[in-house]
Amino acid sequence: MGIPVIQEYEVPTGVVLAREPLPWSVQPRAAALLVHDMQNYFLARYESERFVRKLVANVDAIRRKCHTLGIPTFYTAQPGNQSPQERGLLMDMWGRGLSDDPHACAIVQGLEPIEGLDRLIQKRRYSAFARTRLLETLKEQGRTQLIVTGVYAHIGCLVTATEAFMQDIQPFVVADALADFSLAHHDMALRHMAHCSSRVMSTAELLSQLGRAE
Repeated sequence: MGIPVIQEYEVPTGVVLAREPLPWSVQPRAAALLVHDMQNYFLARYESERFVRKLVANVDAIRRKCHTLGIPTFYTAQPGNQSPQERGLLMDMWGRGLSDDPHACAIVQGLEPIEGLDRLIQKRRYSAFARTRLLETLKEQGRTQLIVTGVYAHIGCLVTATEAFMQDIQPFVVADALADFSLAHHDMALRHMAHCSSRVMSTAELLSQLGRAE
């Protein structure tokens, strides 16, 4: 039970496909960015500060480009000190989760949401869509694409990307702007998303596509 201590690994920038990649490209007028669960509580499980810094740098580079292009940015964050009723079956799998420690609940340094530009969504399940208004908000803003970054790739990020696809929102999963429990978990998540729901790309590829749209 609980999140393991996570050792540094070489983060992949893509995935080997057994099929042609989806023929989607990111369109600034259609896209939204998701920064998924980048809270100190989850990132503290990584032994390597260098690993976390690289992840934060990639997500921040994407976020800055999205700000420049007027692409809305959504953060998810789990609240601390959830009751057993709020926690539900996650209690059986992961334990009590976050305490009410403000530092543990906060978004990691270097990615703090900017008032007026970024929107913070509290969530209590794997998916960013579960029991939130994310889907309604995307529809209200005419957004039909979702760029997915954050932690953990094989849990909340994978489930969110899959649910986006099921709602006819194109998921763009940024391979090296995600992190996971291990390389094996990370690779498995990318393969699953690439073959079932998502366009997988690197940070450099995504920034290049967005740069051409300026």
